[in-house]
Amino acid sequence: MLAAFLRFEHQLTRLAMAIAIVMLVISVTLSFYQVLTRFVLNAPSTWTEVASRASMIWCVFMAAAATFRGGYMMAVEAIYKVVPTRFGLWLETAIVLCCLLVLGVLIYFGILMTGRVSNQTMSGMNIPMSYAYAAIPTGSAFAIVAVLARIGAQLSGREPVGPDNSEVSPEVELQEMSQARRDIPDSKTGAGKGGTRS
Repeated sequence: MLAAFLRFEHQLTRLAMAIAIVMLVISVTLSFYQVLTRFVLNAPSTWTEVASRASMIWCVFMAAAATFRGGYMMAVEAIYKVVPTRFGLWLETAIVLCCLLVLGVLIYFGILMTGRVSNQTMSGMNIPMSYAYAAIPTGSAFAIVAVLARIGAQLSGREPVGPDNSEVSPEVELQEMSQARRDIPDSKTGAGKGGTRS
């Protein structure tokens, strides 16, 4: 059951990232076109700025799923460096509960806002404003699935507790390197852990 859910989440997060990348490309392209028409052609486009902003909103909210899945939040990484390792799973559970609360609030109010602006259109385009606001509940729903998959994988022991690929502080890295040197036997002298030099 959990394995099937993790496979489903993996495909869903890949889809979210693909949408985010497409939206980023669209936003950058439209921004370039806006600058081109304004400063080169002296005939500013009336719709590209709004469309670019809407694309960037979709990019941010869809990419949030991958961010939550990997735990790539700077504040969370800082907490992990302070809290002892034995409390890692408790910390992860507390973080997941906070994330689910925030994402639930975003979905609820995002749906309300999307419905509230459904009668408005984007300036310069005959497109409902709700298309841009729909990114909030959609991206938050994708992120909730990612958060649940993360905690499920960690509780089952499939993934280590803590952020993926987090940067290790120099002090910790030095300690690990010196420990590794003590554990590796010296090939020339035959001395290793617990051994003596001849």
